[in-house]
Amino acid sequence: MATMTYKVTGMTCGHCVNAVTGELGSLGGVSAVTVDLVPDGVSLVTVTSDRALPAEAVTEALDEAGGYLLTA
Repeated sequence: MATMTYKVTGMTCGHCVNAVTGELGSLGGVSAVTVDLVPDGVSLVTVTSDRALPAEAVTEALDEAGGYLLTA
């Protein structure tokens, strides 16, 4: 099992949380997604999966969910 926490910008509400959770949860091997929402700030998105996810897959899922961005 791998658990990664990502810093994500652009999230403002529960709809954003649902969109991000749905897109990341649909990636192969993902068993859980939790979001610590910070409206208009840097939210923490934690993903548990059977293996580490490629950064490109996470970036694409966030973009598909609504243009959310990873931050350092």
